[in-house]
Amino acid sequence: MTADTISIRSLSGEEAHARSVALCEVLMDCVEGGASVGFMSPLSQARAQTFWRLVADDVAAGRRKLLVAEDATKGLLGTVHLVLAQPDNQGHRADVSKMLVHRSARRRGIGAALMRQIEGAARARGKTLLVLDTVTGSDAERLYGRLGWTKVGVIPDFALWPDGRPCATTYFYKSLA
Repeated sequence: MTADTISIRSLSGEEAHARSVALCEVLMDCVEGGASVGFMSPLSQARAQTFWRLVADDVAAGRRKLLVAEDATKGLLGTVHLVLAQPDNQGHRADVSKMLVHRSARRRGIGAALMRQIEGAARARGKTLLVLDTVTGSDAERLYGRLGWTKVGVIPDFALWPDGRPCATTYFYKSLA
């Protein structure tokens, strides 16, 4: 797998529904690997399918943008969402959510490529501020710092690892103006 064989693209709601098995594989791999991404272990296929069905519905309704990283031979390797649905007084911003890369594809620049593309998608939609959170001390936290995101602070015991242990969460923002 080389950078030349990886492409980043947006999925429509219909495509997200059609690709739900591959999307579930990435999510389940990340949770199985210990990622605190909103799900407890073991994550069932049915629970993962329910999540992706809701995401696909949001994409179809224009409330969310979903990008995927794909390899010409290995298939779907990663995802990231742009949550567009915000309160009336926050229409200028969006949340970045569920930046996931399959463990077999990590350390190849896929996460950085997904983040650069989602930032571009936000700009194209007129967003001037992005917000995200991640596990404190994680590889993702270091990645966001390298990509120019500003660390706001840490909330101890904010979330749980998939095995039920508490973990701290770091919040970041990035101005696109």
